Amino acid sequence: MLAVVKRSGVTEQFSRDKVVSGVRRACQGRPVDDDALQQLAQRVEESIRSAGLAEIPSHEVGLAILGPLRELDGVAYLRFASVYRSFSSVEDFEKEIADLREAMAGSAAHEESDQREDGD
Repeated sequence: MLAVVKRSGVTEQFSRDKVVSGVRRACQGRPVDDDALQQLAQRVEESIRSAGLAEIPSHEVGLAILGPLRELDGVAYLRFASVYRSFSSVEDFEKEIADLREAMAGSAAHEESDQREDGD
């Protein structure tokens, strides 16, 4: 069993369904289907379980969500990150958008490089 320790100190069993429902709110109105949400939740669970701990702080669950969500949908990622990281200013959004653009540009360059290698 994998337990999540909430900020209040209460411990509850890890739930993929809770991951999906939390991310679903961020994805509202976005072109993200349920299968993609289920896959994201599976990746999050695998990431958390790979740490080999019986209990994990809820903060770590949020961190584990950010990476896969960033890959899935940039807008949903910004929505989730703004709540999760408690953005308090426009500058917080601007910095996160700049980081997201940089990551997306790096990812596109990496894919382009992979395609050239495959074409050789």
